Amino acid sequence: MISANWPFQPNHFPFYYGWVVLGVSTLGILCSFPGQTIGLAVFTDSLMEALDLNRTEISLAYLIGTVGSSFLLSRAGRYFDIWGARVMLPTTSILLAISIIFVSFVDKINSILGASSLVSFGLITLGYFSARLFGQGVLTNCSRNVLLLWFERKRGLVVGIRMLFVTFGFSIAPMLIGGSIAVWGWRETLWISAGLSGICFFLLSILFVRDTPESCGLKMDGIESSDCDEITQVATCKTLKQAKNSPVFWIYSFSLSMSALFGTALVFHVISIFNEAGRETSEALGYFFPAAIFATSTNFLASYMSDRIPLKPFLVIMVTAMCLGAIGFIYLERNWGYWMLISGFGVSSGLWSLLGNLAFVRFFGTTHLGEISGFSSSINVLASAIGPAVFSLGYDFFGTYAVAAKICLIVLILLLALAIFVRQTEPLHRT
Repeated sequence: MISANWPFQPNHFPFYYGWVVLGVSTLGILCSFPGQTIGLAVFTDSLMEALDLNRTEISLAYLIGTVGSSFLLSRAGRYFDIWGARVMLPTTSILLAISIIFVSFVDKINSILGASSLVSFGLITLGYFSARLFGQGVLTNCSRNVLLLWFERKRGLVVGIRMLFVTFGFSIAPMLIGGSIAVWGWRETLWISAGLSGICFFLLSILFVRDTPESCGLKMDGIESSDCDEITQVATCKTLKQAKNSPVFWIYSFSLSMSALFGTALVFHVISIFNEAGRETSEALGYFFPAAIFATSTNFLASYMSDRIPLKPFLVIMVTAMCLGAIGFIYLERNWGYWMLISGFGVSSGLWSLLGNLAFVRFFGTTHLGEISGFSSSINVLASAIGPAVFSLGYDFFGTYAVAAKICLIVLILLLALAIFVRQTEPLHRT
C-alpha cells in the first residue's frame, strides 16, 4: 500500500485535509461522467451509425451491459473496504479510460472480426458493461464513500457542497460533449474523455487521496484531541449480511431504486411522454432546468439540516414527492400536472442524492461501507436499467405510459407507508 505521507504529510496542512478530499471526491464523480447514462446517451446516434444498429438494438445492448455490471458492484465495494480509496480510485480511473477507448474502437474491431450485426452488438454490449461498471458504478461509489470517512458532524454539509458542483458539471457536460463531437468527431471526443479520467484524475487521486484521517494522524472533522469529549459516538459497524437482515436497509434501497427506475424512464422517454400528453418537444427538453433548480435547492437545504436531525423525515418527504411526481406524470396534459411533475421529481431527486450518500453510513457504520453501499447501488443500477424497458412495454401493450406510472404510484404508496411506520433508529448520535 502507498504510504499516507507520500508525497507529502496531510497533517502538516494549515487546514483540515478533509477539505482536499472533498475536492478530489467531487472531481471523481465528475470524471465518472463518460460511464453515466447521460454521458453515454450523447454518443448513441454516432454508435448506431458506426455499428449499423437500430435504436432498439443499441438500447438492448445498453440494458444488458448495465444489468450485468450491477451484479459486480457489491464485490467492488468489498475491495474498497479492503484496499481503500487510494488504491481503488486511480485503478478504477484507468479501467474506465480503457473502457471508453474500447468503445471508441468498436466499429474498427467489428470490421476486423467480419462486420456482422451480432459481433457489433456483442462488442458494444461489452463496452457498455465495462463503462457502466467502472464509471457509474465503482468510480462513483468510491468517490462518494471516501468523503464520508473524513467527516461525521459535517457530513451533510460536505455532501451538499459536492452536490452543487456535480449538478452544475453534469448539466453543462452534455453541451460540451455535443460541441466537441461537432468539432472533432465522436471518436476523438471519447479519447478526450478517456484522457481526463485515465490521466488527469489518475494523477490527482494517487497524489491527493488518503483513505482515512486516522491513517494521516488526524481525527475525523479535524477536531483537536481536547474536543474529543464533546462527541459521543455510539456506533456498531454492521456487515452486509447484518444489513440485509435489517428492514431499514431494504426500505432505503427500494425507495432509492424506485426513484432511479421512474426517473431514468422519464429521462429516456421524455420527448415521447410529453408528446403523448399533447406537449411540444421544446417543453420536454425544457423540463430539466426547473427540475434541476428544485433538486439542487432541496439537496443543499436538506444536506445542511441532515447534520442536525435524523434521516427518516427526508425519506418520507422523498417518497411523498415521488408520489406527487407520479400523479403529475399521469395528468401531464394539465398545467398543474406539469408543475407537479417538475416539483415532485425535482425534490425527490435532490433528496435521493442526500439519502444515497448518508443512509448506509449512518445506520451501518464505516467498516463495511463499500460492500453495503455497493450492494444497494447494484439494486439502483438494475432498477435504472429496467425502468425504460418497463415503461416502453407498458406503452406497447396499453398505448399509454400512464399504466406503468400508475403501477409505480401503487408501489410508492406502499413504500411511503413503510417509511412512516417502520422504526428507524440511527446508531450514530452527535452531541
